[in-house]
Amino acid sequence: MKYYLIGYMYSGKTTFGRQLAAERGMDFLDLDRAFEERYHYTVPRFFAQFGEAAFRVLETQMLHSTADLDNVVVSTGGGTPCHADNMDFILAHGTAIYLQMEVDALAQRALRSHNPRPLMQGLSPDEVRSKIAQQLKERERYYLRAPIILDGTCPKL
Repeated sequence: MKYYLIGYMYSGKTTFGRQLAAERGMDFLDLDRAFEERYHYTVPRFFAQFGEAAFRVLETQMLHSTADLDNVVVSTGGGTPCHADNMDFILAHGTAIYLQMEVDALAQRALRSHNPRPLMQGLSPDEVRSKIAQQLKERERYYLRAPIILDGTCPKL
């Protein structure tokens, strides 16, 4: 069994993923942390130095490296399912779970975060909300392909 957690950044994929893995006796893999360990760059630093396009190529490779894993919960980055063939890959290799949240709740979490994500750095609160609304509108067509959709404010499987 393999679960892929998808959803916008700040939706709680890592937190829920750890809980789900512990409850089910499964391993847990956070793709962003695995990226940082493999390439010795934080995601924000990699974005700043090499750009989003380069990150997405390596992120896709990281995702595809999970093909043969079993008994694992994989927390993806917020944009992971929306690039290349990633959502098709996720659906073919495991069960996708979308942690769905409203724009305002995501914006509140983003503004409270001590670790701003690369796509949110330097934005005012209104710009953060606007950016989230715009990106969520673009990304939700991928997220909604997940066979399981949970409320990200209090997910239970």
